[in-house]
Amino acid sequence: MKRIMFQTTLSLLIAAVVSLPAWSQTEAPAGAPANAPTAQPAAAPTMENGEALPQTVLVSGARPGPGLWKVSKGEHVMWVFGAYSPLPAKMEWHSRAVEKIIANSQEYLKAPEVSVDVGWNAVAALPFLIGAKKNPDGRELKDILPPEVYARWLPLKQKYFAGDNSVERERPTFVADELYSRALRQAGLSKGDEVRKRIGELADKYKLKFTDASYHVEIKQPAKAVREFKKSSMDDVPCLAKTIDSLDTDVDVMRTRANAWAVGDLDEIRKLSFADRAAACSNAFGTSSVATLQPELIGMHARASEQWVAAAEKALATNASTFTVVHIKDILNPNGVIATLQAKGYTVEPPK
Repeated sequence: MKRIMFQTTLSLLIAAVVSLPAWSQTEAPAGAPANAPTAQPAAAPTMENGEALPQTVLVSGARPGPGLWKVSKGEHVMWVFGAYSPLPAKMEWHSRAVEKIIANSQEYLKAPEVSVDVGWNAVAALPFLIGAKKNPDGRELKDILPPEVYARWLPLKQKYFAGDNSVERERPTFVADELYSRALRQAGLSKGDEVRKRIGELADKYKLKFTDASYHVEIKQPAKAVREFKKSSMDDVPCLAKTIDSLDTDVDVMRTRANAWAVGDLDEIRKLSFADRAAACSNAFGTSSVATLQPELIGMHARASEQWVAAAEKALATNASTFTVVHIKDILNPNGVIATLQAKGYTVEPPK
Protein backbone atom coordinates (compact mmCIF):
# COMPACT_ATOMS: atom_id res chain seq x y z
CA MET A 1 0.00 0.00 0.00
CA LYS A 2 1.34 3.37 -1.01
CA ARG A 3 1.33 5.87 1.86
CA ILE A 4 2.08 9.57 1.56
CA MET A 5 2.09 12.45 3.96
CA PHE A 6 -0.82 14.80 3.32
CA GLN A 7 0.35 18.30 4.14
CA THR A 8 -1.22 21.30 2.52
CA THR A 9 -2.83 20.73 -0.88
CA LEU A 10 -4.77 18.20 -2.86
CA SER A 11 -1.81 17.91 -5.21
CA LEU A 12 -0.21 15.52 -2.73
CA LEU A 13 -3.27 13.31 -2.85
CA ILE A 14 -3.05 13.19 -6.64
CA ALA A 15 0.63 12.32 -6.29
CA ALA A 16 -0.35 9.38 -4.09
CA VAL A 17 -2.89 8.15 -6.61
CA VAL A 18 -0.31 8.00 -9.38
CA SER A 19 2.09 6.31 -6.92
CA LEU A 20 4.96 8.70 -7.42
CA PRO A 21 8.17 7.56 -5.72
CA ALA A 22 9.12 9.28 -2.49
CA TRP A 23 11.55 12.15 -2.72
CA SER A 24 15.11 11.07 -2.10
CA GLN A 25 17.58 13.08 -0.13
CA THR A 26 21.25 12.66 0.60
CA GLU A 27 22.69 13.39 3.99
CA ALA A 28 26.12 14.57 5.05
CA PRO A 29 28.10 12.22 7.32
CA ALA A 30 27.22 12.65 10.98
CA GLY A 31 30.70 13.91 11.76
CA ALA A 32 30.79 16.56 9.05
CA PRO A 33 32.75 19.58 10.28
CA ALA A 34 31.07 22.96 10.63
CA ASN A 35 32.06 25.32 7.88
CA ALA A 36 32.12 29.07 8.02
CA PRO A 37 28.93 30.79 6.80
CA THR A 38 28.97 31.53 3.11
CA ALA A 39 26.69 33.47 0.82
CA GLN A 40 24.45 31.62 -1.61
CA PRO A 41 24.19 32.99 -5.16
CA ALA A 42 21.00 34.87 -5.86
CA ALA A 43 19.86 37.66 -8.10
CA ALA A 44 20.67 40.79 -6.12
CA PRO A 45 17.97 43.50 -6.02
CA THR A 46 19.16 46.99 -6.88
CA MET A 47 18.35 50.54 -5.86
CA GLU A 48 17.58 53.33 -8.32
CA ASN A 49 21.24 54.32 -8.50
CA GLY A 50 22.13 50.79 -9.61
CA GLU A 51 23.82 49.78 -6.35
CA ALA A 52 22.97 46.37 -4.98
CA LEU A 53 20.80 46.24 -1.87
CA PRO A 54 22.36 44.32 1.02
CA GLN A 55 21.21 40.70 1.26
CA THR A 56 21.12 38.31 4.14
CA VAL A 57 23.94 35.78 3.91
CA LEU A 58 22.62 32.24 4.14
CA VAL A 59 24.58 30.02 6.50
CA SER A 60 26.01 26.79 5.16
CA GLY A 61 27.89 23.80 6.55
CA ALA A 62 26.87 21.83 9.65
CA ARG A 63 24.46 23.71 11.95
CA PRO A 64 22.78 22.60 15.20
CA GLY A 65 19.38 24.25 14.90
CA PRO A 66 17.60 25.33 18.10
CA GLY A 67 17.96 23.69 21.48
CA LEU A 68 15.37 21.24 22.77
CA TRP A 69 12.15 21.97 24.63
CA LYS A 70 11.73 19.83 27.73
CA VAL A 71 8.34 18.39 28.69
CA SER A 72 8.34 16.51 31.97
CA LYS A 73 6.38 15.06 34.84
CA GLY A 74 8.41 13.77 37.75
CA GLU A 75 11.44 11.86 36.48
CA HIS A 76 9.95 11.24 33.04
CA VAL A 77 11.05 13.57 30.23
CA MET A 78 10.13 14.14 26.60
CA TRP A 79 12.62 16.13 24.55
CA VAL A 80 11.06 18.16 21.73
CA PHE A 81 13.03 19.20 18.65
CA GLY A 82 11.54 22.25 16.91
CA ALA A 83 11.41 21.70 13.14
CA TYR A 84 11.17 24.63 10.74
CA SER A 85 10.82 25.37 7.04
CA PRO A 86 12.24 26.82 4.84
CA LEU A 87 15.92 26.33 5.64
CA PRO A 88 19.17 27.21 3.85
CA ALA A 89 19.53 24.72 1.00
CA LYS A 90 23.25 24.20 1.58
CA MET A 91 23.00 23.78 5.33
CA GLU A 92 23.66 20.38 6.89
CA TRP A 93 22.04 19.70 10.24
CA HIS A 94 24.17 18.14 12.97
CA SER A 95 24.02 18.49 16.74
CA ARG A 96 26.09 16.32 19.05
CA ALA A 97 23.92 17.41 22.00
CA VAL A 98 20.75 16.23 20.26
CA GLU A 99 22.38 12.97 19.16
CA LYS A 100 23.45 12.29 22.76
CA ILE A 101 19.87 12.74 24.00
CA ILE A 102 18.52 10.48 21.27
CA ALA A 103 21.11 7.86 22.20
CA ASN A 104 19.86 7.93 25.81
CA SER A 105 16.15 7.83 24.95
CA GLN A 106 13.89 4.80 24.71
CA GLU A 107 11.26 5.96 22.20
CA TYR A 108 11.02 8.20 19.14
CA LEU A 109 7.56 9.72 18.71
CA LYS A 110 6.96 10.87 15.17
CA ALA A 111 5.72 14.43 14.60
CA PRO A 112 1.96 15.13 14.58
CA GLU A 113 0.90 14.44 10.99
CA VAL A 114 -1.91 13.28 8.73
CA SER A 115 -1.37 10.54 6.18
CA VAL A 116 -3.58 9.34 3.34
CA ASP A 117 -3.69 5.79 1.97
CA VAL A 118 -4.96 5.16 -1.54
CA GLY A 119 -4.58 1.39 -1.54
CA TRP A 120 -4.34 -0.99 -4.46
CA ASN A 121 -7.45 0.53 -6.01
CA ALA A 122 -5.30 3.50 -7.06
CA VAL A 123 -4.57 1.81 -10.38
CA ALA A 124 -8.23 2.20 -11.32
CA ALA A 125 -7.85 5.97 -11.07
CA LEU A 126 -4.98 6.21 -13.56
CA PRO A 127 -7.13 6.69 -16.69
CA PHE A 128 -8.89 9.65 -15.06
CA LEU A 129 -5.81 11.55 -13.94
CA ILE A 130 -5.20 13.32 -17.25
CA GLY A 131 -6.21 16.93 -16.76
CA ALA A 132 -6.79 16.55 -13.02
CA LYS A 133 -4.73 19.67 -12.28
CA LYS A 134 -6.76 21.83 -14.66
CA ASN A 135 -9.67 24.07 -13.69
CA PRO A 136 -13.07 22.61 -14.59
CA ASP A 137 -14.97 24.03 -17.58
CA GLY A 138 -11.77 25.25 -19.23
CA ARG A 139 -11.46 28.28 -16.97
CA GLU A 140 -8.16 30.10 -16.52
CA LEU A 141 -6.71 31.97 -13.58
CA LYS A 142 -7.84 35.30 -15.02
CA ASP A 143 -11.43 33.98 -14.84
CA ILE A 144 -11.10 32.78 -11.24
CA LEU A 145 -8.85 35.20 -9.37
CA PRO A 146 -10.10 38.62 -8.24
CA PRO A 147 -8.57 41.34 -10.45
CA GLU A 148 -6.26 42.64 -7.69
CA VAL A 149 -4.93 39.13 -6.96
CA TYR A 150 -4.46 38.38 -10.65
CA ALA A 151 -2.52 41.64 -11.08
CA ARG A 152 -0.14 40.54 -8.31
CA TRP A 153 0.16 37.07 -9.84
CA LEU A 154 1.33 38.27 -13.27
CA PRO A 155 4.82 39.51 -12.24
CA LEU A 156 5.35 36.29 -10.26
CA LYS A 157 4.31 34.27 -13.28
CA GLN A 158 6.88 36.13 -15.37
CA LYS A 159 9.56 35.57 -12.74
CA TYR A 160 8.96 31.89 -11.97
CA PHE A 161 7.02 30.53 -14.99
CA ALA A 162 8.47 32.56 -17.86
CA GLY A 163 7.16 31.28 -21.20
CA ASP A 164 4.83 28.73 -19.59
CA ASN A 165 1.26 29.80 -20.26
CA SER A 166 -0.13 26.36 -19.43
CA VAL A 167 0.03 27.34 -15.75
CA GLU A 168 -2.90 29.69 -16.41
CA ARG A 169 -5.19 26.68 -16.82
CA GLU A 170 -4.26 25.02 -13.54
CA ARG A 171 -6.20 25.19 -10.31
CA PRO A 172 -4.96 27.89 -7.88
CA THR A 173 -3.91 25.32 -5.25
CA PHE A 174 -1.60 23.51 -7.70
CA VAL A 175 -0.20 26.84 -8.92
CA ALA A 176 0.42 27.93 -5.32
CA ASP A 177 2.32 24.75 -4.47
CA GLU A 178 4.62 25.01 -7.49
CA LEU A 179 5.06 28.78 -7.11
CA TYR A 180 6.17 28.40 -3.50
CA SER A 181 8.61 25.60 -4.35
CA ARG A 182 10.21 27.57 -7.19
CA ALA A 183 10.50 30.71 -5.08
CA LEU A 184 12.28 28.80 -2.31
CA ARG A 185 14.77 27.28 -4.74
CA GLN A 186 15.58 30.65 -6.28
CA ALA A 187 16.11 32.15 -2.82
CA GLY A 188 18.60 29.41 -1.88
CA LEU A 189 16.13 27.78 0.51
CA SER A 190 14.67 24.29 0.83
CA LYS A 191 11.68 22.75 2.57
CA GLY A 192 13.98 21.28 5.22
CA ASP A 193 12.87 17.67 4.97
CA GLU A 194 16.47 16.48 5.35
CA VAL A 195 16.53 17.41 9.06
CA ARG A 196 13.65 15.11 9.97
CA LYS A 197 15.14 12.35 7.87
CA ARG A 198 18.46 12.66 9.71
CA ILE A 199 16.73 12.54 13.09
CA GLY A 200 14.90 9.40 11.98
CA GLU A 201 18.22 7.84 10.99
CA LEU A 202 19.65 8.62 14.44
CA ALA A 203 16.61 7.03 16.09
CA ASP A 204 17.23 3.90 13.99
CA LYS A 205 20.94 3.95 14.79
CA TYR A 206 20.28 3.89 18.53
CA LYS A 207 17.39 1.41 18.18
CA LEU A 208 14.67 3.56 19.73
CA LYS A 209 11.11 2.28 19.75
CA PHE A 210 9.33 4.02 16.87
CA THR A 211 5.79 5.33 17.41
CA ASP A 212 3.73 6.78 14.56
CA ALA A 213 0.70 8.56 15.98
CA SER A 214 -0.34 9.97 12.61
CA TYR A 215 -4.02 10.19 11.76
CA HIS A 216 -4.54 7.81 8.83
CA VAL A 217 -7.30 8.02 6.24
CA GLU A 218 -7.82 5.64 3.33
CA ILE A 219 -9.37 6.94 0.13
CA LYS A 220 -11.92 4.19 -0.46
CA GLN A 221 -12.79 5.01 -4.08
CA PRO A 222 -9.81 6.85 -5.62
CA ALA A 223 -11.13 6.55 -9.19
CA LYS A 224 -14.45 8.12 -8.23
CA ALA A 225 -12.63 10.73 -6.15
CA VAL A 226 -10.55 11.81 -9.15
CA ARG A 227 -13.55 11.83 -11.51
CA GLU A 228 -15.56 14.01 -9.15
CA PHE A 229 -12.61 16.25 -8.44
CA LYS A 230 -11.99 16.96 -12.12
CA LYS A 231 -15.50 18.26 -12.73
CA SER A 232 -16.05 20.14 -9.47
CA SER A 233 -14.72 23.42 -8.16
CA MET A 234 -13.15 24.17 -4.79
CA ASP A 235 -12.50 27.31 -2.79
CA ASP A 236 -8.76 27.47 -3.43
CA VAL A 237 -8.33 31.13 -4.42
CA PRO A 238 -7.26 32.01 -0.83
CA CYS A 239 -4.52 29.37 -1.12
CA LEU A 240 -2.87 31.17 -4.03
CA ALA A 241 -3.60 34.62 -2.58
CA LYS A 242 -1.89 33.74 0.73
CA THR A 243 1.05 32.25 -1.15
CA ILE A 244 1.42 35.50 -3.09
CA ASP A 245 1.22 37.38 0.22
CA SER A 246 4.09 35.31 1.62
CA LEU A 247 6.24 36.06 -1.43
CA ASP A 248 5.32 39.75 -1.50
CA THR A 249 7.24 40.19 1.73
CA ASP A 250 10.98 40.55 1.30
CA VAL A 251 12.55 37.17 0.60
CA ASP A 252 15.42 38.42 2.74
CA VAL A 253 13.11 38.03 5.73
CA MET A 254 12.73 34.34 4.88
CA ARG A 255 16.51 34.04 4.83
CA THR A 256 16.78 35.78 8.20
CA ARG A 257 14.30 33.36 9.74
CA ALA A 258 16.04 30.35 8.22
CA ASN A 259 19.36 31.55 9.65
CA ALA A 260 17.81 32.08 13.10
CA TRP A 261 16.72 28.45 13.18
CA ALA A 262 20.03 27.16 11.79
CA VAL A 263 22.12 28.83 14.49
CA GLY A 264 19.58 28.29 17.28
CA ASP A 265 18.79 31.97 17.93
CA LEU A 266 15.75 31.46 20.17
CA ASP A 267 15.10 35.18 20.66
CA GLU A 268 14.84 35.65 16.90
CA ILE A 269 12.80 32.46 16.57
CA ARG A 270 10.23 33.82 19.02
CA LYS A 271 9.73 36.81 16.71
CA LEU A 272 8.76 34.58 13.80
CA SER A 273 5.34 35.15 12.33
CA PHE A 274 3.88 32.12 10.62
CA ALA A 275 1.81 32.95 7.55
CA ASP A 276 -1.51 31.17 7.24
CA ARG A 277 -0.66 30.00 3.72
CA ALA A 278 -0.72 26.34 4.73
CA ALA A 279 -4.03 26.75 6.55
CA ALA A 280 -5.63 28.41 3.52
CA CYS A 281 -4.47 25.60 1.23
CA SER A 282 -5.60 22.90 3.66
CA ASN A 283 -8.99 24.59 4.01
CA ALA A 284 -9.31 24.53 0.22
CA PHE A 285 -9.10 20.75 0.33
CA GLY A 286 -11.98 20.71 2.80
CA THR A 287 -14.21 22.37 0.19
CA SER A 288 -13.39 19.83 -2.53
CA SER A 289 -15.52 16.95 -3.73
CA VAL A 290 -13.01 14.48 -2.26
CA ALA A 291 -13.76 15.71 1.25
CA THR A 292 -17.48 15.51 0.47
CA LEU A 293 -17.07 11.84 -0.48
CA GLN A 294 -15.15 11.15 2.75
CA PRO A 295 -16.25 13.54 5.52
CA GLU A 296 -13.63 12.13 7.93
CA LEU A 297 -11.03 14.11 5.97
CA ILE A 298 -12.55 17.33 7.32
CA GLY A 299 -10.99 18.25 10.65
CA MET A 300 -8.30 15.61 10.26
CA HIS A 301 -5.53 17.91 11.53
CA ALA A 302 -7.35 18.45 14.82
CA ARG A 303 -7.79 14.69 15.22
CA ALA A 304 -4.11 14.21 14.40
CA SER A 305 -3.21 16.56 17.24
CA GLU A 306 -5.48 14.67 19.65
CA GLN A 307 -3.92 11.33 18.71
CA TRP A 308 -0.42 12.74 19.09
CA VAL A 309 -1.10 14.18 22.55
CA ALA A 310 -2.48 10.81 23.68
CA ALA A 311 0.64 9.06 22.33
CA ALA A 312 2.89 11.64 24.02
CA GLU A 313 1.21 11.08 27.39
CA LYS A 314 1.62 7.32 27.04
CA ALA A 315 5.30 7.72 26.14
CA LEU A 316 5.89 10.07 29.07
CA ALA A 317 4.29 7.59 31.45
CA THR A 318 6.31 4.68 30.07
CA ASN A 319 9.79 6.00 29.33
CA ALA A 320 12.45 7.77 31.29
CA SER A 321 13.31 9.68 28.10
CA THR A 322 11.31 10.16 24.90
CA PHE A 323 12.40 12.11 21.82
CA THR A 324 10.03 13.79 19.36
CA VAL A 325 9.86 16.39 16.60
CA VAL A 326 7.24 19.15 16.47
CA HIS A 327 7.14 22.14 14.14
CA ILE A 328 8.17 25.33 15.93
CA LYS A 329 4.91 27.04 15.05
CA ASP A 330 3.08 24.27 16.91
CA ILE A 331 5.46 24.53 19.86
CA LEU A 332 4.91 28.28 20.16
CA ASN A 333 1.19 28.08 19.36
CA PRO A 334 -0.83 28.78 22.56
CA ASN A 335 -3.35 26.22 21.31
CA GLY A 336 -0.79 23.71 19.99
CA VAL A 337 0.11 20.23 21.18
CA ILE A 338 2.81 21.38 23.61
CA ALA A 339 0.46 23.94 25.18
CA THR A 340 -2.12 21.16 25.50
CA LEU A 341 0.35 19.03 27.45
CA GLN A 342 1.19 22.00 29.67
CA ALA A 343 -2.52 22.55 30.36
CA LYS A 344 -2.72 18.87 31.40
CA GLY A 345 -0.13 19.48 34.13
CA TYR A 346 3.15 18.71 32.41
CA THR A 347 6.07 21.06 32.94
CA VAL A 348 7.31 22.71 29.74
CA GLU A 349 10.75 24.35 29.66
CA PRO A 350 12.16 26.17 26.60
CA PRO A 351 15.78 25.70 25.44
CA LYS A 352 18.32 27.38 27.68
